[in-house]
Amino acid sequence: MPTLDTTEVEQRIYAALESFGAEPTEINPYATFQALDVDSLDLAELSQIVEDEYGVAMKSSDVERLKTVGDVIALIVERSQP
Repeated sequence: MPTLDTTEVEQRIYAALESFGAEPTEINPYATFQALDVDSLDLAELSQIVEDEYGVAMKSSDVERLKTVGDVIALIVERSQP
């Protein structure tokens, strides 16, 4: 599996968060899901997107510890490494 480009992952995650209703100008790696008003159902959907597109499974224990947009991006890139 080729190494993921962090920028591509970031763009995909940002697009997903926008589709959940997060304000585009507020989305950045340091933004918390709480600040973006992303709820647990949105996070469950994000987990499904991540698994479908990147083959990275996000368990509920992962989701509980992920607090920022950057945390999710880092997890995807880390777990997709060969």
